[in-house]
Amino acid sequence: MIYRQSQALFSKQRSLPAITLAVLVLLSFSLHAADADNCADHPAITRYPGSVIEWCKTDNYLPYSIPVGPVTGYRAISEWVETEGRVTRNFYSLKDDRTHPEVWKNYQEALLAAGFEIIAEGMLPERNVSSEIGGGSWLGVYYTKNPFGKPGAVGKLVSGTSSSGGTGVVFGKKQRADDTIYVLVSLEQHSKDEVATLITVVETKAAESGLVIANAEAMGKDIEELGRTVLDGLMFEHDKAILMPASKGALDEIASYLNANDKRFFVVGHTDSVGTFAYNDKLSTDRAMAVRTALIQDYAIAPDRLEAHGVGPLVPVFSNASDGGKAKNRRVELVER
Repeated sequence: MIYRQSQALFSKQRSLPAITLAVLVLLSFSLHAADADNCADHPAITRYPGSVIEWCKTDNYLPYSIPVGPVTGYRAISEWVETEGRVTRNFYSLKDDRTHPEVWKNYQEALLAAGFEIIAEGMLPERNVSSEIGGGSWLGVYYTKNPFGKPGAVGKLVSGTSSSGGTGVVFGKKQRADDTIYVLVSLEQHSKDEVATLITVVETKAAESGLVIANAEAMGKDIEELGRTVLDGLMFEHDKAILMPASKGALDEIASYLNANDKRFFVVGHTDSVGTFAYNDKLSTDRAMAVRTALIQDYAIAPDRLEAHGVGPLVPVFSNASDGGKAKNRRVELVER
């Protein structure tokens, strides 16, 4: 039926205005290029232009293994990120004159532009069984570790053709207010005229607050790279500048870091935007002072090494529109002087 409609459209092309004909041709093409039922792009990443979703699957909760190192043995990769959460997978087919290096580069640049940290990437221009990241052997281990879960066009990724070409992956990670999101792009030149791409989005479950505490080694790396570090695990009584007993583990780690060097720091308090600026400005200052006082009195840190300040809601790290964003914005940091 679609074929006959297309033939009829082209048989009338001489009697139709050029613009009208172009619209009709595009409409006819869209009938051929419809996405599979109940499939749509994930909001975190758009498709390469011209691609069609031929298969999709969403699991509201699923453990997921993300390889980030090369193949180190028979069907074995030693470096993985183990995560879990909502897993959305879309398989795209692109049938035009584009090649997989072009598609790979487009996704790499899109992830970087969106603020993702690239945790694994590799692109091989020719098909082989390379153990490098993104190579044929590597992809085989990745797909085996994370089965597709239902049959369909996605099976193209594990069945080549006589004109199959190279392969590639680019995996990105981004911290959001409520969780961490991973966008994992793997693709191949499935045939001379088709690029096959699987995009997997893993949205992790939000962690329970208070379970993460400051770590002396991680603090040192943050200070070295960023000049500041968030003091995770400090817990205050609601709307007060009184440290709760559960903060002791974090204070132990902070003191351990301070005792390992002789640097001087600002202790900077931050709040969310709930309430007046004057209220939050004072609360953030008082909380920074409470941390400084605890480190001086309980851990014998020299007073001249720590200077407390508060900036209220002036330096958010996430939007205050969500509870998760507000929780991230309520924090105390060490900033190198």
